[in-house]
Amino acid sequence: MSLPKRGANAPMSTPSKGMEPGPGQESVWDYPRPPRVEATDKHLRVVFNGVIVAETRRGKRVLETSHPPVYYFPPEDVRMEHLVKASGSSWCEWKGRASTYDVVVAGKQAKRGAWTYHQPREGFEAIKDHIAFYPASMDACYVDGERVRPQPGSFYGGWITDDVVGPFKGGPGTQGW
Repeated sequence: MSLPKRGANAPMSTPSKGMEPGPGQESVWDYPRPPRVEATDKHLRVVFNGVIVAETRRGKRVLETSHPPVYYFPPEDVRMEHLVKASGSSWCEWKGRASTYDVVVAGKQAKRGAWTYHQPREGFEAIKDHIAFYPASMDACYVDGERVRPQPGSFYGGWITDDVVGPFKGGPGTQGW
């Protein structure tokens, strides 16, 4: 499905149906609301300033209607020496209060480039203390060797790969989805 082109600030109605997924693809419009957490054994990797700061095959992914998956790394698979607790926090109606981290490698810093839930709400205990990264703030993020494209906008941290189709929340006109 293709959506009509609109002005950058014009409101966009919620799509009645997402793009039709091809073989081996998922549509984010088939993801649930409230979101679901599931384990993944896909090879996940985050690179910042030329250093692999996180790598796992024991990740979790959160799936929510209209959003590409957000991947969470167990803390033992994150080079925590590169994460510095940042001031402030954010709130998710489903997962609760998130604490943020600056990612720092050899003097280069991604302010609030990662986050975690130390006390997630009921149903999200599986991501307790796991770390998620904003792909737009990192040099590169990978799922099974495929370089991730960041979810549109600056608020959400979804990871877009070829096996996920949208349209995706986050761009202009999608705030009400």
